[in-house]
Amino acid sequence: MTERPVSPDTDDQLHQATEDFLRHRELLFGVVYNMLGSVADTEDVLQETWLSWTSRGTGSRLATVTNARAYLVRIAVNHALKRQAAISRRRETYVGPWLPEPLVAETGGDTEDPALREESVSLAMLVVLQSLTPLERAVFVLGEVFGYAHTEIAEIIERTPAAVRQLAHRARGHVHARRPLYETHPRVRREATERFVRAALGGDIGALMEILAPDVTVWTDGGGNRKPAGLRPVHGRAKAVRLITSYAARRGPRNLDLRYRRVNGDDAAVLFQGDAPYAVMVMDLTPEGDQVSGVYIVTNPEKLTHVHKAEGDDEGEA
Repeated sequence: MTERPVSPDTDDQLHQATEDFLRHRELLFGVVYNMLGSVADTEDVLQETWLSWTSRGTGSRLATVTNARAYLVRIAVNHALKRQAAISRRRETYVGPWLPEPLVAETGGDTEDPALREESVSLAMLVVLQSLTPLERAVFVLGEVFGYAHTEIAEIIERTPAAVRQLAHRARGHVHARRPLYETHPRVRREATERFVRAALGGDIGALMEILAPDVTVWTDGGGNRKPAGLRPVHGRAKAVRLITSYAARRGPRNLDLRYRRVNGDDAAVLFQGDAPYAVMVMDLTPEGDQVSGVYIVTNPEKLTHVHKAEGDDEGEA
């Protein structure tokens, strides 16, 4: 079989297709990552999106696309929905609590990764979103995070506007019941984060009892690769203090280097062993901002491969 010659017109279409994809890549990453909670799977979905998109550039069909942004989002969301089945199967055999893969800014300053410049969803919110069905999650992310109208979402996921409204209503109700909407001032969040980290790494029981909310929950995601890590979330202040002080007493490797970074848009702590990431610690605060209501600790090395030490980090003592 002989290959069909590529015409100059086709070259122009492929060049335009490439420009369109790159121009909207950050948006696509944000939508897919917020649906899947995995950087690696998001990158795979973007690759599949690119292949589906550029396959239209081999002929005149690309000229029929009048809105590249909408078309690319539609491709990406549908590939993400298909990918969700494989992710769900992996989670069935996952050791211990599963947490989303953290998006860590390159430095502790104002400069952030391009992916973090799109609408950031906190790690705590991503945990809640994972309890929705894949379609509910897609509708919530597109509508509540990225501001798409129900009619636009209906075209993307190939459902009626009425069905989208029903999905959106269920998703909002579930999310708001588990995590009421509130926003803590960045300065308050940073101060609370630093207080918790000092108390946790120092094993200061009194300080932990003061900073932790009575109904605090601690998630430790080691994926079976790092110890100590609980096999299930720990609920309640007393149990949380025992877990954290036990961890501080054992501490694993010594000479851990503490850096403060922004993780999924929020201030958080990152521990390094040499130049390698050892753990990411993210705190969720009460509406008043004076206590920690949730602690998310990711130590699974497979979820930290995108985390790198940088010269501009804000340093602390571990």
